[in-house]
Amino acid sequence: MTNNVLRILVLCAAFSWPVAQAADPVDAAVASGTAVAAALASPDRPKADLERDAVAKPTEVLAFLGVAPGMRVADMFSASGYYTELLARTVGVKGQVIAYNNPPYAKFAEKGIATRYADGRLGNARQITAEVGDLQLAPSSIDAALFVMSYHDAYWRPQDGSWNKTDPAELLERLFAGVKPGGVVVVQDHVASAGGDVAKVVDTLHRIDPALVKQDFAKAGFVFDGESKVLAHPEDDHTKLVFDESIRGKTDQFIYRFRKPIP
Repeated sequence: MTNNVLRILVLCAAFSWPVAQAADPVDAAVASGTAVAAALASPDRPKADLERDAVAKPTEVLAFLGVAPGMRVADMFSASGYYTELLARTVGVKGQVIAYNNPPYAKFAEKGIATRYADGRLGNARQITAEVGDLQLAPSSIDAALFVMSYHDAYWRPQDGSWNKTDPAELLERLFAGVKPGGVVVVQDHVASAGGDVAKVVDTLHRIDPALVKQDFAKAGFVFDGESKVLAHPEDDHTKLVFDESIRGKTDQFIYRFRKPIP
C-alpha cells in the first residue's frame, strides 16, 4: 500500500467515530488505518476474498466503521465470514469479533464457514448461531457492528419456508442493548426504490428502501451518524434482482452509520 493511500485511509478514519480506547482521535485513526491495511495485506487470506476486495471496497467500509485494535465487533448475518476475517485481523488478539448467523444463514454458508474456521483460524472470532429471538448479547459490550448486504433479509419471507420469519424490530432491540453507548452500527445494502411492499421487494429483488432502514434504526433508539457513497452506482435503476448478471457486483448500495447515544 502506498503512503498516499495509507494517508487517505487515515484521514477517512479520522472523520469516523473515534475509537474508545484512544484518547486522541488522530491516534485512533492511525491505529485503525494501520490495522486495516495489515489485515488486508495478510498472506493467509483466502484467494476468493482477495478477488472480492476490488468490488467490496473493504478499506473504505472499515474506515467508515472506525474499527481498530482491541475493539469488540459484531458481524451481523456474517454468512461465510468475508468481513469476519477482516474484522478479526483488525481488532487483533486483544479484540473479539462476534460472527452472528441465524440457522438459515449458517446452513446456506456451511461450507464456507467450515473452511473459514478450519484448524483454529480466527481464534478471536466467536460464532453465534441463533434465531433472532434467541440472540443473546451481553449488555453494552459491543463497540461496533456491521451488516453487509444482509439487513434486508430481516424482512425476507420466502414462500418455500426456508427462512423463519424474523422481526427487524426485535433484532435491532437486541443489538441496541448489546452496543455500548457511543458505539456504532454500519449498514451496507442494495438500494430499492421508495414505496412498495417490503417483503415482496426483498423476495424478488433482495433490495431495501434506505428510508426504511433509517426509520427502523431511529425507532430502536439509534441516531443517524453519517453516510458513505463509496459503493453508489447511479446507473443502477433499482429494478433488477441483485444477482442478475447484468448488475451483479455493480448494484447501487447505500452505507449508513448509526450511533447509540451516550446518556
